[in-house]
Amino acid sequence: MDADDIRRIVAESVGLKERFFAESAPLLLEVGRRMAERLLSGGRVLAFGNGGSAADAQHFAAELVGRFRAERPGLSAIALATDPAVVTAVGNDIGFDAVFRRQVEAHGRPGDVALAISTSGRSPNVIAGLRAARARGLLSVGLTGNGGGEVAGLVDHLIDVPHRDTQRIQEVHAMVVHVLCEVVEEAATR
Repeated sequence: MDADDIRRIVAESVGLKERFFAESAPLLLEVGRRMAERLLSGGRVLAFGNGGSAADAQHFAAELVGRFRAERPGLSAIALATDPAVVTAVGNDIGFDAVFRRQVEAHGRPGDVALAISTSGRSPNVIAGLRAARARGLLSVGLTGNGGGEVAGLVDHLIDVPHRDTQRIQEVHAMVVHVLCEVVEEAATR
């Protein structure tokens, strides 16, 4: 690798972001506003994913509970991969495919939002969590890449990054998290 390789990587990432956000801005505005409506009516966001997507879910929840840019009351959000006792108990006793499903069954109520993050859209535990969200009447949002996999058919709103490389998809996901937080927060501080 040399400096030209780094410049190529950055240019690819920037170009993907420019294309994605030019096309997806109306969708992000709609999803953010629907999330805000649910949150301001007493709902919560249950955010979940694996690996880097779990970190994105945690980041999103932290920005809503804390604050993003403005001083405001905290908004209810839980990242479902952040409780090691629950994740390991469910994983051990029931199976790893159930770690998000079981938590959605325990915490999800009509009026809540399920935010499922999966770069492939094929993670069995994410899919199971979305099925539980649908059964419980949650608004569901999928943040995916490369077409959305099985997640695409299980969500009310699909935010799909049209790329195959996990790292490029995750770079866009990080910015989507910030954009959604900004839309939600703007609605919450009116």
